Amino acid sequence: MRLVFGLVLIAGIGLAGLAVHMAQQQIGAYEAALDQERQKAVTAIPTTMVYVTAKPIPHGETIKREDVKLAPWPTEILPENAFTEANPFFEDGKPLRVSLRALDQFEALIPGRVSEPGGDAGLITTRLKRGERAFAIKVDVASGVSGFLRPGDRVDVYWTGRMPGNDPNLPQGDVTKLIESGVRLIAVDQTAIASSDATIARTVTVAISPQQVAGLAQAQSTGRLSLSLLAANDDTVADAIEVSQRDLLGIVAQQQQEAVVQVTPEVCSTRVRRGAEVVDIPIPCTN
Repeated sequence: MRLVFGLVLIAGIGLAGLAVHMAQQQIGAYEAALDQERQKAVTAIPTTMVYVTAKPIPHGETIKREDVKLAPWPTEILPENAFTEANPFFEDGKPLRVSLRALDQFEALIPGRVSEPGGDAGLITTRLKRGERAFAIKVDVASGVSGFLRPGDRVDVYWTGRMPGNDPNLPQGDVTKLIESGVRLIAVDQTAIASSDATIARTVTVAISPQQVAGLAQAQSTGRLSLSLLAANDDTVADAIEVSQRDLLGIVAQQQQEAVVQVTPEVCSTRVRRGAEVVDIPIPCTN
């Protein structure tokens, strides 16, 4: 009885092993056939090696060599002007590019999504130098030079307001004064990228020092600010400029004349009686 049981057990184990072996062969054959079909599909569809992102890249980040890689892309749906082996993404001797928007992983790189070599993403923070701060100035069609301001331009800032107090030594009426010269614009409204179209801006953002921020904030809250556009190659330094209403109209302040004190000369006399008449006779004053 034990012999029969042992033979049945051995036969069962053998059948189970045979079944596993046949299943493995079947799966291996299926995977081999699948790989062959994939190779046929790749061969059947023409592809081009293009540069794609190897990881998600945030907006405004510099794209390094390890951030991209070459990958096959169907030629039929290849994005226009995509960076390929014939049109490499990295150029020897030139600075790196910057992403102009957030890029997903394995996204094809094209010029509209990245900057030129050495360019920036139009972010204000990338245009501020060390120690500079961004400050917004309210403008309109008149104070904003009729919409011809562009990021990168330089402007003079004028303040127009009334002097505080009643000090007669201060200019009377409204006064216009140059308070900042050659200030650099880094954004117009909400864009930091220059455009050829003239637009009427509501605000411009300038790059200045913290001390200048305090001055412009005080000036903006106590008067009106106007901008004057400088030429691109103008390196002159403006002199101190201040014009009041009297200066504009050519009115000269009337000087107070010194009071002239009339001095009456002192006269000394003595009285002499001549009969019934009393006569005053002048004599030298002896004090």
